[in-house]
Amino acid sequence: MTAIETALHDLLASDPAYWHTGQKKDLLERLEKLQAQQAALKLRVLASAGDIAEETGDKDASAWMRAELLVDKGAARSQIKLATEVAKYDLVSAGLADGVVSLDKARVITQALDKIETDPVASAEDLVLAEKLLVDYATRLTANELRIVGKRILAEIDPARFEDAEAQALLAEEDRAQQKTALRIWDNHDGTVGFDGMLPVSVGMRFKRLVEAYAQPRKQHLLDKGAPLPPWERLMGQGFTRLLETLDPASLPRHGGDATTINVVISLEELRKDLGIATLGYDEANGTVISAAEARRMACNATIIPWVLGSVSEVLDKGRDSRLFQPIQRKALRLQHKCCQAEGCDVPPEWCDAHHLDPWATGGKTNLKDGALLCLHHHRLAHNPAYIHERLPDGTIRFTRRP
Repeated sequence: MTAIETALHDLLASDPAYWHTGQKKDLLERLEKLQAQQAALKLRVLASAGDIAEETGDKDASAWMRAELLVDKGAARSQIKLATEVAKYDLVSAGLADGVVSLDKARVITQALDKIETDPVASAEDLVLAEKLLVDYATRLTANELRIVGKRILAEIDPARFEDAEAQALLAEEDRAQQKTALRIWDNHDGTVGFDGMLPVSVGMRFKRLVEAYAQPRKQHLLDKGAPLPPWERLMGQGFTRLLETLDPASLPRHGGDATTINVVISLEELRKDLGIATLGYDEANGTVISAAEARRMACNATIIPWVLGSVSEVLDKGRDSRLFQPIQRKALRLQHKCCQAEGCDVPPEWCDAHHLDPWATGGKTNLKDGALLCLHHHRLAHNPAYIHERLPDGTIRFTRRP
């Protein structure tokens, strides 16, 4: 231990800014391995640390760690629990000791193996083979990727025996997700509203894609202008705001709403089975696994709307019978005006609203002649009583602060 401490002290005394790239890469690779080996040693000691509590009179080793090492009791108990779990699996322990299995991966593997151990369908031989496969996967996958593999490792061992069990587990997981679904919204009384919640994975991934669809164009627009990018969380928040602001209230049904479109990959054979498996996304490697039952439920709610530009059924001028501009009208405005019509603004049309130059509430019509394409900022100005706006001969909109 003294030699290790001396070596670390020497390394810390040097400045990596003066190292060659090869030196940095080599050190990072070796430190990753050493970190796993250090974790292996620590877990071995913790697994047999019960005598420490006996000697010091503490309730358990975690209490001693809290008192002497200033480790939070919850974290200490988590470490001792992991030490106990790792001690049960020789290959995981050996992988840590060899530096090929990190601490995070060891935790993922032991959690997966513990579930297999309690699986009534799995045998002792299945548990041994699963441990071998997962340790091997750990040398090629990240901890998150390993977690996904761990959920399906039994189906890889014996597909005929475990596919139905995996589908049943997915159904049970989705049922639990429905029970956990929640949304909390509160007023912060500072001009913002806070919220948090939990969604089933099939709905949550659709929500994430929707928000990203609105956040990405804003990011690209800023990059094109050479402007500094705000934090991604802010872009996502702005994207979510945009998503909510572009919802057409007239299209919302009394109960529920239309499902968004999403890629669901599933074979015909799996779809026909009562206990089948589907994937959200384009491929199994990067997608999220759901049950065939959930895929069928999503398919029942999905709608396909064919767009035929120039069809006689598409009425561009709705006049007074429509409060909001129809989708085809907004599309026509975007084709006519390649960006926000405010003077000097170049926000792309995808980020713009259709605005009534002649207010609808005072008799204005919802048609192209009386419509203008404005970005969110200028649309807010258009409704701000502190500003007036007028259309110039070239079609642009000039904003002026009221005297």
